[in-house]
Amino acid sequence: MAELVNFAGEGLPVYLWSSMCRDGQSVWEVGRERARRETGSFSYRNAVVRQDDGEVTAALIGYALPNRADPSVYDDMPAMFVPLQELEDLALSTWYVNVLATYPDYRGQGFGSDLLAIAESLARRAGCSGLSIIVSDANEGARRLYERSGYEELARRPMIKEGWENRGHEWVLLTRRIQG
Repeated sequence: MAELVNFAGEGLPVYLWSSMCRDGQSVWEVGRERARRETGSFSYRNAVVRQDDGEVTAALIGYALPNRADPSVYDDMPAMFVPLQELEDLALSTWYVNVLATYPDYRGQGFGSDLLAIAESLARRAGCSGLSIIVSDANEGARRLYERSGYEELARRPMIKEGWENRGHEWVLLTRRIQG
């Protein structure tokens, strides 16, 4: 799952995990530890994994965003996360698609669309009024998938990279209302 999280995050997870490594620990071990947590947004408890013939092909991680913003989360937040949090705060009460990724060999087979349909089902079950996702402005393939699935751009914020390399310049918040 750590690999898929890194695909979805366009290398940002590995960049962050590299600063969390203990002596002799790889970034992938850090990612796996984080995925094994019982709590937190990046936890196996929030994941749906798609398999094909016993092989993991794609994953979805998502959860309901709170109804109200918590201004105190900004107090100790690293600057690179502030634009992402600002966008999440614009999508309160939605079901947030934090990770949607398919291994390259399995792309174009509808797995992403299938997982987005599961996300909608989970959003309905959670009583959310819609869905939200944040994507890099440079991730054209993902943006096409989301727009074909009914997501529309709501807002943008400039990326703060702090050494992380990415083709993008802005984070884009896409949302989709759930039809009653």
